[in-house]
Amino acid sequence: MRRRHLLAGSAALAAAHATLARPALGNQAKTLIHVPQANLTSLDPVWTTAVVTRNSAHLLFETLYGRDENLNPKPQMVEGHLVEDGGKRWTMRLREGLLFHDGERVLARDCVASLRRWMVRDPIGQTIAARLDALEAPDDRTIVFRLNKPFASLPYALAKTQPSPVIMPERLATTDPYKQVQEIVGSGPFQWVANEYVPGSRAVYAKFERYSPRDEPASYAAGGYRVLVDRVEWNIIPDAATAASALINGEVDWVDQPLPDLLPRLRRARGVTVGQIDLFGTFGALRPNQLHGPTANPGIRRAMMAAIDQVEVMTAVMGEDRSLWRAPVGYFLPGTPSANDAGMENLRRRSTDEIKAMLAEAGYNGERVVFMHPTDQTFYDAMASVATAAFRKVGINVDDQSMDWGTVVQRRTSMEPLEKGGWSIFPAGYPAAEYRDPVFASNLRGNGRRAWFGWPEDPEMEAMRDRWMESTDEAELQRLNRQVQARAFETVPFIPLGQYLPSAAWRSNLDGILKGPVPVFWNVTKG
Repeated sequence: MRRRHLLAGSAALAAAHATLARPALGNQAKTLIHVPQANLTSLDPVWTTAVVTRNSAHLLFETLYGRDENLNPKPQMVEGHLVEDGGKRWTMRLREGLLFHDGERVLARDCVASLRRWMVRDPIGQTIAARLDALEAPDDRTIVFRLNKPFASLPYALAKTQPSPVIMPERLATTDPYKQVQEIVGSGPFQWVANEYVPGSRAVYAKFERYSPRDEPASYAAGGYRVLVDRVEWNIIPDAATAASALINGEVDWVDQPLPDLLPRLRRARGVTVGQIDLFGTFGALRPNQLHGPTANPGIRRAMMAAIDQVEVMTAVMGEDRSLWRAPVGYFLPGTPSANDAGMENLRRRSTDEIKAMLAEAGYNGERVVFMHPTDQTFYDAMASVATAAFRKVGINVDDQSMDWGTVVQRRTSMEPLEKGGWSIFPAGYPAAEYRDPVFASNLRGNGRRAWFGWPEDPEMEAMRDRWMESTDEAELQRLNRQVQARAFETVPFIPLGQYLPSAAWRSNLDGILKGPVPVFWNVTKG
C-alpha cells in the first residue's frame, strides 16, 4: 500500500490560524506551544494507557522513581530506599518539600492510596500486588512494601510511564480505578489550567511556582525538573501538514510526531530542527478482543496475523526510509537479551489461498469483525488501512468503523458482545522500551479480565512469566524467552506490526529538550 500524502487545504490552514490566534498571552516568549500527536480526551493516566494522556500526565504528576535517558530508575519523589529481609521489605522515604497543586503536603498515605489504585489496572502493578503482604504508611514520609517474594525490579516498576504509577491526593486516589478521577491534582512541575481546556482544541499547563526540584541535573524523567517557561500550551491540530506549516511559520514551537512525508520539508525550513527524542520508538500492534466474536478463536487470530505483512504496514506508517522502522519483529525489542527467533516463521509471507485455508481450518464462516479505525491518529490510521485491506483480501468480513482516537479509547473498555456495541480489534502503539523481557512486556499477559483491553486468558503464559521472575539462571531465562515468544505466536495476544521510530520537530530557538520515550517540558528554554 502506498503512503498517503497529506496536503494542507486553505480551509484547514485557516482553521488552524484561528485556533492559534485565539489565546491572548501576556508573555509570548515564556509560553511554549506544542502540538501533541493526538487529541487529549482523558486526563487520568491510570484509567487509560492512551499515549497522549501519558504525555500529559508527565507534566502534572510525579512518580516515586523516574527513569533516566538510559531507562535506569532513579529516586524521584523519594530520597532513596532500604531493602531488607532478603529483598522482601522495601522502605522508602519521601523527600522534603513535596506539595500538591492544591497546596497540601504530599504524604505517604497519598502514595499508598495512589499505588493501590494503579496496581488494579497495570499488569506490573498486579504483579507487585500478587507478591504483597502489606503496603503501609507508618508515618507521613515513610512507605513500606512488605512482600512475600522478592521483586528486584520494584524501582523500575515504580518508574514506568504507561500506565503511570502517578501520585495524587488520597481523596482522589480512592476513586474506583475503572472510573476516571474528576479532578486533576498532582505534585508535578506544571499544574492543570482547567478553565482554559477546550477539548479538541487546546490544553494549558502552568508552571507550579511552589514545586521544589531535586538537586541533580535532569536526565529524561530523573533528576531535577527545572521549569524554564511560564506555560506550556497544547494546540490540537489534527491535520499533519497544517501543523508542519504552523511550525515553519513560527506559530507553534514543537510538533510531537510530524508525518514522515513532511520531514524533508521541515528539514529544509529555516529555524526548524528535526530530531529523534524517543530512541526506542513504538511497537505497532493490532489488539484483538478475546472475549467475543471471531477474534476469540486463536486459529482465526493466527490467520489474521498471517495476513499481515509487517514491511507493508511500516512502509505505510513511516515511508521508505528503513532507518525509521524495523520489520519483521517478534514480541521483544530487537537488540535486547530477550529478543529471539522462536516462532518468527509465523511472520513469513503466505499466499492468499494458504491464509484462507487457515481460516477454514479454524472454523471461520464469514462472521463480522468490528475494526475500530481511528482516522485522526495518523500512524494508527495507516496501520488500520493496511490491515483492513489485508483482511478483506483473504475473505474476512471486516466492518471497518471510522472514528476518532478518543472514541476508541472510550469504546475499547467495553466487554459487550458485538451485537451490543462491542468491538473485535483496534490498532495500538506500545512503548518499545518496555518490551525488553516477559515481565514488563505487559500486553503478553494472559490474566483474563484483569489484562489490558482484549482480555486474553492464558494460564500457561502466566506460569512462564512467573518462572522467569523467579529464575536467576541465565540459560533458563533464555529458554523462557524463547518459550514465551513461541507461545505468543501460538495464542496471539496481539498482532505485531513492526517497530517504528518517529521523529519530532521544533523551532531552533528551543534548547534543552531531553531524550526519552515521553516528551518532557522541564529543562527546555525558549530563546
